[in-house]
Amino acid sequence: MNEPIPVTRSVDYGIAKLMPDVDRKRAWLLTVDGAPQSYVDLDEPSHLEFEYARRLGHVLDTVAAPGQPLDALHLGGGALTLPRYLAATRPGSRQEVVEADRGLMELIGEHLPVADGDGIRLHAQDAREWLEAAPDDSADVLVADVFGGSRVPAHLTSVGYVREAERVLRGSGVYLANLADAAPFAFLRSQLATYATLFEELALIAEPGVLRGRRFGNAVLIAAHGPVDTATLARLTASDAFPARVEHGAALREFIGGARPVRDEDAVASPEPPDGAFGIG
Repeated sequence: MNEPIPVTRSVDYGIAKLMPDVDRKRAWLLTVDGAPQSYVDLDEPSHLEFEYARRLGHVLDTVAAPGQPLDALHLGGGALTLPRYLAATRPGSRQEVVEADRGLMELIGEHLPVADGDGIRLHAQDAREWLEAAPDDSADVLVADVFGGSRVPAHLTSVGYVREAERVLRGSGVYLANLADAAPFAFLRSQLATYATLFEELALIAEPGVLRGRRFGNAVLIAAHGPVDTATLARLTASDAFPARVEHGAALREFIGGARPVRDEDAVASPEPPDGAFGIG
């Protein structure tokens, strides 16, 4: 049997590479312009290699009873790590995946396709454009993991964008976003202030070293109208290989401080990561 070989292709927003994992028979790492984007194990789709993906997975595990199907909207597709995870852990879920990079979608469809019965539908479109046309109250969970290169695009950071996300979510729905920042956290604090304009409950999951300002890193933002199960999330994230902390309530309000919500006309992309922040090898 032939060993899997790396695949390199020019896609709409850069140079994508699919690299096989030597330790897992059908596992692949996707990078775009050298930055790791996704990791998938086709034999074990419930395996989440990246720490931020594990944290998103923990939240997805807590938003409903175990195994209960969800209507999910994913903004940002990559190699479809989290859609595959939900299909495996919550069979029968209906999932819409919106990815602006059509070339990347074609690459993944060719080399790492999803099964026809997995309930995953792909859409090659800008995330906000698709969201603005989506029906009201149509999603139980919305996962935003959109990076143009290594930055969250500006038009996905404003109150106008959050208003559309809140409209599409059901009353019991949960919004999740993968964000990245470093001290003094101007971007992250402004994002939390922006979501606070429309959602009553907020939580943030990040490594203590990131929260203490020691390095640039990912943070998972959670927004909902109902209570977030922070106790369970704190237990799950603390037991990971790279433990994280869950901030909420008074501590999170203190973190936000005097940050102001972001208007469309003032929106900027998330900060550029320092060299090597998300590199591999």
